[in-house]
Amino acid sequence: MVKPGDRAPCRFLRHGSGSLSGLVFAAGAVALWSTNALVGKSLLANHPVSQVQFLQFAGAALVLAVIRLMSREKSAPVAGAALASLAVGFIGLVGTMVLQYIAFASMPVIEANLVAYTWPLMVAAAVIVFENPRRPALLGLAAALGFVGVALVISGGRESAWFQGDLVGYFAAFGSALCMAFYSVMVRRLATSPERLLLPSSLVGVALTLLWSAREGVAWPTGVDLALGLYLGAGPMGLGYHLWSRALKLEGSGKVAVIAYLTPIASTLLLTLSGERLTTTAIAGAVLVIGSCIAVGLERSEAQDHV
Repeated sequence: MVKPGDRAPCRFLRHGSGSLSGLVFAAGAVALWSTNALVGKSLLANHPVSQVQFLQFAGAALVLAVIRLMSREKSAPVAGAALASLAVGFIGLVGTMVLQYIAFASMPVIEANLVAYTWPLMVAAAVIVFENPRRPALLGLAAALGFVGVALVISGGRESAWFQGDLVGYFAAFGSALCMAFYSVMVRRLATSPERLLLPSSLVGVALTLLWSAREGVAWPTGVDLALGLYLGAGPMGLGYHLWSRALKLEGSGKVAVIAYLTPIASTLLLTLSGERLTTTAIAGAVLVIGSCIAVGLERSEAQDHV
């Protein structure tokens, strides 16, 4: 006979298992995302954004199609849910990646990368506005300091003027962050599996970037560049988004957030090792951005544990 008290350990084990799986998926996504800016920088040195994006979406579509074929989910979502999933997937995948790579091509990659990874701060702002966090003042302060850091990164401590890159690049980087913040908030609210959510959007991305590439009419990459482009799609885009989506669905946005917010640290380190440099002022801004992201993640993780 099972006593009422005996059920608690079972619930704990199930919760612990889901939480551990979520953390593992999030760590996998971070490992892949950390290479995105470095590999993207090398390809954009010789190829236009349209071609790099086409290879990315093609690689992502292939990986997501394989995952979808291996999935046990058979039932199709109802029309309304399908449209909502398509919208969330399109904004989160196509919007984030296209805008991010326009930013990479229009301004220093290391700065674009830091601005694009302010999406955790935008998620924190959404939590303050739409939810009931335990310590809204602390979340607000962390987010505000993060955006001060963004201003320092953009200024770069240069003697001339702000916005050394194309102004479009800065707007694109912020737009990319907004799209990713929207996706991270919404994906947990959808019952749709990650592969069913992301595959249609990746196919739309393939079609749009193919037309974009054909319009520019330049030579296609081959050899190593072709492999790197497909890696960007199969790895950071396809598997990265899939793992991140599964992590959010399993564990929520508490402890997972702390791991995900480490992405700008790893990606900035890789870019620095490749020769990218920040001025002293921009380094101070980067510290504020990264520190604020981690503080937001820790606060939300603590709030989730309290609940």
